[in-house]
Amino acid sequence: MEKLREKIRHHEYLYYGLDAPELSDANFDALMRELKALEAEHPELVRPDSPTQRVGGKPKEGFAKVAHSRPMLSLDNVTSEEELRDWDRRVRTLAGEGAHNESKISYVCEYKLDGLSMALHYGSEEGSSAYLVRGVTRGDGTIGEDVTGNVRTIRSVPLSISHAKLAEAKLPPAFEVRGEVVMPLTAFLKMNEQREAAGLAPAVNPRNAAAGTIRTLEPNIVAQRRLDFYAYFALTETGENLFEEQSDALEALVTAGFRVNPHREAIRDFDKLIAFVNRAEEKRVDLGYEIDGVVIKVDSAEVQRRLGYTGKAPRWAVAYKFTARAGITKVEDIKVQVGRTGKLTPVAVLTPVFIGGTTVSRATLHNADEIDRLGLLIGDYVKVERGGDVIPKVVEVVEDKDHPRGDKTFEFPTHCPVCGSEIVKTEGEVDYRCVNADCPARLIESLLHFSARKVMNIDGLGEAVVEQLLNRGMVKSIADLYSSTQEQLLSLERIGQKTADALLAEIKKSKSAPLNRVLFGLGIRFVGEKTAQLLAEEFGSMDALMAASLEELERVNEVGPRVAQAIREFFDEAQNHELIEKLRAAGLTFTAEKRKKSSQLEGMTFVLTGTLPNLSREDAKAKIEAAGGRVSGSVSKKTHYVVAGEEAGSKLDKARELGVKVLDEAGLEEMLNS
Repeated sequence: MEKLREKIRHHEYLYYGLDAPELSDANFDALMRELKALEAEHPELVRPDSPTQRVGGKPKEGFAKVAHSRPMLSLDNVTSEEELRDWDRRVRTLAGEGAHNESKISYVCEYKLDGLSMALHYGSEEGSSAYLVRGVTRGDGTIGEDVTGNVRTIRSVPLSISHAKLAEAKLPPAFEVRGEVVMPLTAFLKMNEQREAAGLAPAVNPRNAAAGTIRTLEPNIVAQRRLDFYAYFALTETGENLFEEQSDALEALVTAGFRVNPHREAIRDFDKLIAFVNRAEEKRVDLGYEIDGVVIKVDSAEVQRRLGYTGKAPRWAVAYKFTARAGITKVEDIKVQVGRTGKLTPVAVLTPVFIGGTTVSRATLHNADEIDRLGLLIGDYVKVERGGDVIPKVVEVVEDKDHPRGDKTFEFPTHCPVCGSEIVKTEGEVDYRCVNADCPARLIESLLHFSARKVMNIDGLGEAVVEQLLNRGMVKSIADLYSSTQEQLLSLERIGQKTADALLAEIKKSKSAPLNRVLFGLGIRFVGEKTAQLLAEEFGSMDALMAASLEELERVNEVGPRVAQAIREFFDEAQNHELIEKLRAAGLTFTAEKRKKSSQLEGMTFVLTGTLPNLSREDAKAKIEAAGGRVSGSVSKKTHYVVAGEEAGSKLDKARELGVKVLDEAGLEEMLNS
C-alpha cells in the first residue's frame, strides 16, 4: 500500500507540479482505485497523508484564527522603468554599495501571481516524513484563518514529504512554506459557466474566485474547482529564512515536490532586469493563469536582513505592476447574445482596437443594469480593458472634445433574438433569460444535460454526436432524439452499425426513466435532482405540476419564491408546452407515485449542527422531511428547533442567543416517533 501511495504521489507531482504527466488519466485512476480498494479492506492502515484522503471530513462551521510566525506583508509597487531604477538605487545605497557597482547585489525575479497568499506548515517525528500540519490564509498579515481541510484538496500541495526528499532538499523535519493559491483560467471559466447555469452571478476574476473558494466551508466544493499552489518562500518554524539565497530556496522547494513557477531568474544587471519584466508582460496572455506583474527580491538573505522593513513592506523586495491592458474605441452598436444557459448578454460592437497583443472588436456589457451604470449610448467612446486579461469589457464612457457622446439609447429586446420566445426577467435579478428549452442557442446544452448519467442516462450521446446532429439539422428539439433513425446516425462521423444500434437502444431505454428524471432533464432553472424528486412526489404527474400555482409550488419542501417563479416561467412558455407534448407522444413517463405525507413535524423548521452520534446529517434531514418538516442551513427567529451534536459551532451559539429550542439526537428521535 505504501509503495502504491508513493507511486501515486510521484505521478501527482508530475501532473500537478510539473505539468509533465507520464500516465494517462485512465491509468492514474486505475492506481487510485486499487489503493482505495486496499484501504477499504484494511481501514486500520489508512494514513492521513494518503492520496485518497485529500477530501474528507464534514463541512466546517467556521475557521479558527492562527497567528503567523512572522507577518505576511504586502509589497511596495513600481509601475515604470524609472521607478524601478530608483528602487534599485535605494537598495544598493542601503546595502552599502555605490550606485555604479552592480556586481554584488543579485535579484531573483519571479512572476507575480494574481491569487491569494497562503502559509503551509509541515511537521514530522524524528527520522520520518514531514506531513502537512496546517494551511493558513494571509488574513490581515498578522493573523490568518486555518483552512487546512480546503488546502488538502489542492493536488499541487504535498500532503507529505519523504525523509529522503527532505534530506535531498536540505529541509528540516519542521518548516513553513509560503506561496500563492491561484485558479487556472480554464477552471475559472468552467466555474462561471456552472454558476450562471445555477442562476448565480459569475465571479469577477480568477483571484476573487480563488479567494472565495479557499474560504468555502465544504472541502468537497473546493476540490471540484481545481486550484493550484505555487511555493515561493521556505522558512523555519519561527519565520526565519531557511536558505541564505532565495534562488536556493526555490530549488529546494522544487526538489521537495512543490510546484514552483518555472518563470524565474537570478539577475545582477539592471538592463536584464527590465528585459525580464518586458518578456513577462508579453507572455502573460498565454500562461493559462493570471499574473499582474513581476516580483523582484534581493537574493541574499544576509542583505535582506541588513535592508529590513518599512512600517508595512520589506525594503528588499518590490512588485513591478503591469499597467492595465486598455484602449479607447467607439461603440458602433449593441447586440444581444443568448448563452448556453439561456441568459441574454448585451455585447458592445466596437470599432476594432488593438489591446495587449489582440484586436478587440466586441466587449461584454454583462447586463442591462451595467449599461445603466455606465450611462452608455450607442455611438459613445469607451475605455475597454481585457478583464482578467481574458474577456474584454467596457470600463467607462470617455467624454471630451476628441470623443463626443453618442445619441442612441439601447433598449433590451422583449423577445429572444434567436428563437422569438418572450424573454423573462425575475424580480430582484438583473438578467433577462430565454426559457425555451429548445432555443437553438441553448439546445446543445439542453441536450447534453438531458442525456447526462444522473438525468435520462443516454450513454453515448456526447458533445461530438450532439454537435453533428444539430449542425446537420437532424435534431431541432430535445424530443427529436426519440425520432432518430439508424440511417441518420450512420451518416455521422465515427458512428458505425454497432454504435448506432447501442445509441438507439439507450434512447429507447430512457423512455422508462421516472418522472423526476424527466423534470430534471427539462433544465428548469433551479430545479436540480433533489427538487425534481420532491416535485414529482408532491404532484404525481406532469399535468398537475404544469397547472400548479405559485402558492401550491411554494408548499413543496425546498421550493421557495425564486424556484417557484422559475418553474412557472418555464411552463408559461408556449414552446415548452410544445416540447412537453412531443415528449408525451414519444412515450416518456409523465406520472409518479405521490408521497404519503406525514404530519408530525408539519410546518416546523429545523437546523442541524455538529456531529450526531448515530445519524448522518443526510439521514437526519431525510427523516425530518419525511415527517413533514423543513431543514434550513441557517438559524433565525423563524427556526423552531436546532438539532445539535458534538462539536456544534456558531449555529448553536446563535440558537441560544435567539432563544431557539435545542435538541440532541435522542430528542429528535422522540419527536419523530411521537
